[in-house]
This record gives sequence, C-alpha cells and structure tokens, in this order.
Amino acid sequence: MQNDPLVIAGVEYSSRLLVGTGKYKDLEETREAIEASGAEIVTVAIRRTNIGQNPGEPNLLEVISPEKYTILPNTAGCYTADDAVRTCCLARELLDGHDLVKLEVLGDEKTLYPDVTATLEAAELLVKDGFKVMVYTSDDPILAKRLEELGCVAVMPLAAPIGSGLGICNPYNIRLILENAKVPILVDAGVGTASDASIAMELGCEGVLMNTAIAAAQKPVLMASAMKKAIEAGREAYLAGRMPRKLYASASSPIDGTFFK
Repeated sequence: MQNDPLVIAGVEYSSRLLVGTGKYKDLEETREAIEASGAEIVTVAIRRTNIGQNPGEPNLLEVISPEKYTILPNTAGCYTADDAVRTCCLARELLDGHDLVKLEVLGDEKTLYPDVTATLEAAELLVKDGFKVMVYTSDDPILAKRLEELGCVAVMPLAAPIGSGLGICNPYNIRLILENAKVPILVDAGVGTASDASIAMELGCEGVLMNTAIAAAQKPVLMASAMKKAIEAGREAYLAGRMPRKLYASASSPIDGTFFK
C-alpha cells in the first residue's frame, strides 16, 4: 500500500511479506514463487543453501539476485550461540559486508522451538559486532522486550511451531508484545494459509515471514500470490479499524425517523 512502508533498520520496503527459499522442488519454482509473492526481503539458510561457499554447485543467488532483493541470511540449524554467530560472520563475508541477518538459535529438534537463553546471548554478541539483527523468538512478551533493548532491529515471535501450519495460536501474547514494542514485530513461523497471514496483520504486526506455507502448498506459486493479497488485506483492515463486536444484531439501515405509508 502506498505511503505505508515497512521500515527495517532504516530501509523502507513496500511489501510486508518476507519469504524463505527452502523446500521447493527446484530453483525455478523458488524463483517463480518469490516473484509471485511480491516479497522484497528473502531469507536464506546459510548452513543449508549455497550462495557461493560451494563452488561448482547451483548458486541460489543466480535466481534470487541481491540487486533485486534484500537477502536476509539466517542461522537455521544452529543450536548454540557460537554456531549462530559464526554463521552470521560467514554470511557477512559471502555477501560483501552485508550486516542484516535473521538470528534463530534452536533448542529442540522436534519442535524447533527457540533456545531463548542462547538467543539472548547470540543477539548481544551480534549487535556488539555491528550486525542488524532480526530475531526469531518465542511469544514471551518479556523476552521480546529484552531483545529489543539489546538492540535488535526487529523481533519475530512464532505464532506456532516452525512448519506446523497451525496458524495464529497465540493472539493474546502477540498483542502484548505489540503493545510494548518500539521496533517492528513480525510473525515468524506457524502460518499455514492466507487467512492466517491476514489475522497476523489484523493484530497489528508489521509483517509476516514464511516459507513452508508457500513451499509445501500443492501449488506454491499460486499460494505465494494468495499470501501477497492476504498481507495487503490484513494490513488495510488493521489500519481501517474493525467494527466493535456486538452480542445482538444492528440494522444496516435503521428505520428511526423514516415514514411509512
């Protein structure tokens, strides 16, 4: 929507949908889905994706150009603060000094829930080293505020476990996080379909980051297009302000003051 940009680390983006690059059948489908999504920020798992560190293998950057998209390296697959920090440093080296990163430090292989203690540790180290950190975290409002205070440029609480597609399971926690935030809050993980994305935006989130919801759809490119529209509709609904909920009906066309023959 015009004149309503998403601002991350001082940079304006017209799209509030951020997308990943994993789980597609091939690089061509990846490219088509990302184009259909309208996303401008694309996140890449450095430990799983070749962006130049493996010469001779297909390079994702050949289809997702840094000249067209803001590449957001992430630390998916890291289970310690040290691994996450090293991964971000590798990304900065591979991307010629790029300092915007998505931090995630996982604590459990089954649920992929974040290790919040290690996340705090890694966030503090990365911020001190000059990184602009967008951080994946739990839906704990106190932790979200602490990460903001450490200097993270965006806080991204999960709505449900990564890849679960369960939707927005925790709207009240998300609202509490939003009420106290002075940096962008983006839902990261749990979205399964377009209505989930719209609900996140209607809550007041600045954006949504997703991968599996698009890549695991029966028609990923079509789902990417649906997600684009859902994000836009949810944002407009939030800005418009919904009507209050009422227990009883209220006529759309009141009859008070009208005349009947």
